[in-house]
Amino acid sequence: MKTLGADAILRSLEAEGVDVVFGIPGGAILPTYDAFARGTSVRHVLARHEQGAGHMAEGYARASGRVGVAIATSGPGATNLVTPIADAWMDSTPLVCITGQVRRHLIGTDAFQECDITGITIPIVKHSWLVQEVEDLPHVLKAAFHVARTGRCGPVLVDVPRDVQEAELDFEYPDAVDLPGWKPPERGHSRQIKRVAQALAAAEKPVLYVGGGTLNAEACVELLDLAEVGRLPVVTTLMAKSAFPETHELHFGWPGMHGPKWSNWGMNKCDLLVAVGARFDDRVTGKLSAFAPGATVVHLDIDSAEIGKLRQADLPVVGPLKQVLADLADELRALQGTGAVPRTEPWLRQLAAWREEFPLRYRSGGDALKPQLVLETLQELTAGQDVIWTTGVGQHQMWAMQYLLCDRPRSFITSGGLGTMGYGVPAAIGAKAARPEATVVCVDGDGCFQMTGQELATSVLENLPIVVVIINNGYLGMVRQWQDMFFEERFSQVNLTHHVPDYARLAEAYGAVGFTVESDDELESALEEALACGRTAVVDARVDAREHCFPMIPAGAAALDLVEFPDDAVVSTP
Repeated sequence: MKTLGADAILRSLEAEGVDVVFGIPGGAILPTYDAFARGTSVRHVLARHEQGAGHMAEGYARASGRVGVAIATSGPGATNLVTPIADAWMDSTPLVCITGQVRRHLIGTDAFQECDITGITIPIVKHSWLVQEVEDLPHVLKAAFHVARTGRCGPVLVDVPRDVQEAELDFEYPDAVDLPGWKPPERGHSRQIKRVAQALAAAEKPVLYVGGGTLNAEACVELLDLAEVGRLPVVTTLMAKSAFPETHELHFGWPGMHGPKWSNWGMNKCDLLVAVGARFDDRVTGKLSAFAPGATVVHLDIDSAEIGKLRQADLPVVGPLKQVLADLADELRALQGTGAVPRTEPWLRQLAAWREEFPLRYRSGGDALKPQLVLETLQELTAGQDVIWTTGVGQHQMWAMQYLLCDRPRSFITSGGLGTMGYGVPAAIGAKAARPEATVVCVDGDGCFQMTGQELATSVLENLPIVVVIINNGYLGMVRQWQDMFFEERFSQVNLTHHVPDYARLAEAYGAVGFTVESDDELESALEEALACGRTAVVDARVDAREHCFPMIPAGAAALDLVEFPDDAVVSTP
């Protein structure tokens, strides 16, 4: 049937099963927004900033496992998407960004709001297209969704000139994608998988080092099965938090800069390290030459480029993790059927002993509200409920990692690789759009909140209620901690103040519910009311500005150089 390019974009989204997109209109994308007005089954969520729209699409993707979609106009609209595109690239989040472009005859003339967005984003997308012919639109969009969600997930960009959106075509959405050069691996090598199973059966001190690729691969069930079959301890990175049930006896925390001592010691002293969809990030490894120095390294990943990139893999397996983990568990079962039994019980007891000996700590008492107490109270009030957590980036993010226990896959959504402040609120809105039946709570910092807090308007007006708990220490907290510890207490440009803005009143101005908490006595009732009100709510928890996030491995140091709270701090183990 004859249709306009703009309508073809929406028909293509419908054919891909897209139910919601996030964006902001502008001149070069107006024909597509006119197509929205003419009718579509795709819901459009109007953001207040294109960065917010991109993070909403990321939150949607991370909560649902589907491709997130963001739409923006040309020029500044497109460049405002660069941060979420880079964030999605670093965290392997499937994202399709559709941008308007000036008319084809104006490209290269510095026309109003012209910008070479495909050129700008070359290093941070899996692929990008500048659509020059309207007949190419259905094929390009089919390819865009396929590339975003297959192999190692990630962002793609489709840039569509305005006159292409206004041109006519005979629309037919292709049944199959035509990308002869795109061939992600379909299976892991069976011989290599057998060798890994043999190494696991022989290991006395193995650790499964699990990264975010496990969630992207929908391989959480297979991971749990493998761990239980082999009695294997599991350590999950920040990006893999919720990939393995954190109340399970085989879960032993989170590695890296702010991971507990027992997690980091386990990885440091293991004899077999099995990296599952993880990339040996510097925030996990610290000093790379001192990371798991005595371990044989197994690396399971869909992306061959990650194998050996930072740490040489003794036993690499490239392939889809769902299949690789399932086959590995079957091979391990077969070995056990020949009389071999797991040899890990003494190692599991040692890890448990370290966890008991070196618990998380913080100082209680005094007049100031402690941030750790806020997180502990949130954990208690939501235990057993269907909750999705999002965070910004900084101290509050690390406390959330430590004190919020997640048993359901895709229930913890944060910015890992790029460390994007302002991620939490829009990501929570996207997660709510994906999972409207879930309670969505954003644990944010005061610095992060002020970057994208205007998206409260989106949450209220689009009826996507979220709860935002601001760990308000009046500072750019993580920067202040580093200045305190490594820059001789020279606090430069980090003071935000507890009181400006008044977050509770700001929330009310946006049509949300606002609460201010300044003491332990006020905390539980305010959180209970915010969680139960059924509306967008903001809890301004004014916490101790002097509180540091420990344990901490200084940047570039080894796991054994971990800095802890003093022994007189109260024991607090999640």
